[in-house]
Amino acid sequence: MSTSAAGGAGSNDSNAGRRQSKKPKYSKFTQQELPACKPILTPRAVISAFLIVTIVFIPIGVASLIASHDVVEIIDRYDSQCIPSNVTDKVAYIQTPGEKPCNRELHVDKRMKSPIYVYYQLDNFYQNHRRYVKSRNDEQLRDSKNANSTSGCEPEDSANGMPIVPCGLIAWSLFNDTYSFSRNSVNLTVNKKDISWKSDRDHKFGSDVFPKNFQSGTLIGGGRLDENRSLSEQEDLIVWMRTAALPTFRKLYGRIEVDLEKGDVIKVNLNNNYNTYSFNGKKKLVLSTTTWLGGKNDFLGIAYLTVGGLSFFLAMAFTVVYLIKPRQLGDPSYLSWNRNPGGQ
Repeated sequence: MSTSAAGGAGSNDSNAGRRQSKKPKYSKFTQQELPACKPILTPRAVISAFLIVTIVFIPIGVASLIASHDVVEIIDRYDSQCIPSNVTDKVAYIQTPGEKPCNRELHVDKRMKSPIYVYYQLDNFYQNHRRYVKSRNDEQLRDSKNANSTSGCEPEDSANGMPIVPCGLIAWSLFNDTYSFSRNSVNLTVNKKDISWKSDRDHKFGSDVFPKNFQSGTLIGGGRLDENRSLSEQEDLIVWMRTAALPTFRKLYGRIEVDLEKGDVIKVNLNNNYNTYSFNGKKKLVLSTTTWLGGKNDFLGIAYLTVGGLSFFLAMAFTVVYLIKPRQLGDPSYLSWNRNPGGQ
């Protein structure tokens, strides 16, 4: 074989090897050499970072706790107190047809500025159960043309051979305790308008959808609905249909739009209709004011203070170590990206 032929064969093998190679074409993007911030964590930088977190988080935590403590709450558990003393079977009592009136008194220990939000609180009620959450039909709730669409609503999809509107276990178990308030024999009006999310009223519950065949089965789960009002107007239902994530939750019942003064005695006339006794649940009536942070919630302030305090402790610890036993830093010029900035 001639020399030229051998040289040509070698060149062909080299080209073939390059073509079969999986090595990508060099670029700063594929080699992750684009300009980037590569800070050097010196002791001063670390201590400064922890001090900045401390300076920012601790005032926020203090302000959050102050705002939370400014909220005035009155909480009254009434489920056990509203059962007559001669009743031994609470479940049988609550399932008896008819209203079950109960009178309570709330004492105002601190001035409450309007608006005062009225909530009902349920404990040990798992609205987040998978089958419960899925037991609804959103198409039926939005449009009257889908009144017969009851898929996913079992077992509360039909009654007496007719579809139920609204169908499903969530609507069927609608909370139906009622409250009225008075002070010095003067009724306190509870405003129940706009207690639900506007997006729910406008987009999830149709203005042309009316209750039909609701709570007409053999087993009544909760409250009834006005068949002459559309679902978008029945805000108690809309509030209830927004399921809670935890077994203890509050839902808005209405607003009292007058101030309550310290020393006032609020008389509550309620109807104890809702059955929480079969699953050892609790019912509470809550009156609460709000601040710029919302309702009473100490967790946010405690969380900020915890993080701020931990950052301050670490800053002090690193400072002590740095002053008592300092460590000489290396020369940053020997770092790979400083030594070979081109990446080649």
